[in-house]
Amino acid sequence: MSLKALIFDVDGTLAETEELHREAFNEVFATAGHGWHWDKDLYRRLLTVTGGKERIRHFLDTAGIDAGPDAEAAIAALHAAKNSLYASKVAAGVTLRPGILRLMREAMAAGLQLAIATTTSRSNLDALLGSAFGADEAMEFAAIVTGEDVGRKKPDPEAYRLALERLRRRADECVAFEDSRNGVRAAQGAGLPVVVTPGIYTDHENFDEAECVVSDLGEPGRPLRHLAGWRPAGGVIDLAALREMSAGV
Repeated sequence: MSLKALIFDVDGTLAETEELHREAFNEVFATAGHGWHWDKDLYRRLLTVTGGKERIRHFLDTAGIDAGPDAEAAIAALHAAKNSLYASKVAAGVTLRPGILRLMREAMAAGLQLAIATTTSRSNLDALLGSAFGADEAMEFAAIVTGEDVGRKKPDPEAYRLALERLRRRADECVAFEDSRNGVRAAQGAGLPVVVTPGIYTDHENFDEAECVVSDLGEPGRPLRHLAGWRPAGGVIDLAALREMSAGV
């Protein structure tokens, strides 16, 4: 079956945004008067829990912190404040990871669909897309699935199944792009082959099940580093490489 669509995760996959998220969490905690600080090692562990509110709740539970009788409302308020702060940080400028824009442009020119399957919030996604692509880059996404659209977040495959439904595509017509093991499990649970570009907070994870693991998607004159799985020729992930990979899956 020919390749029809590319489905992208967001944080860590489109851009290295996780450090901005961590900074925003810590600033909001400080402003609220909480003595909580998520250092990089702790945040790396917390990222195994998908979803910002879920991450806060997990942190409180494992640290034995009582958030009071209105814990859920307090968590929601912290998360909303963090998202607002994150949006302002992203608006100051964010750079897409190598090869992302090149591949998206190539896909659109060839008539392929682009889609997003993320468990981040829609406000976070809009902030990132607005900053990364800008008004002059007419990037068209045929389907967008965010954390508000699903009842179960990654590693559950619901986000990818919904993206396939909205695209009206079968899994064997698409390729997913992820940066985390949770994301790989979600995509493969929906039957999708996965290209993994580990991020700064996920480069220690096990991606043995992924079809292809590379440092990034590569650029002409700046080749990717092959890490595991199927090896693309030419030093970049382009449509020709993805079609070759898909044919062998």
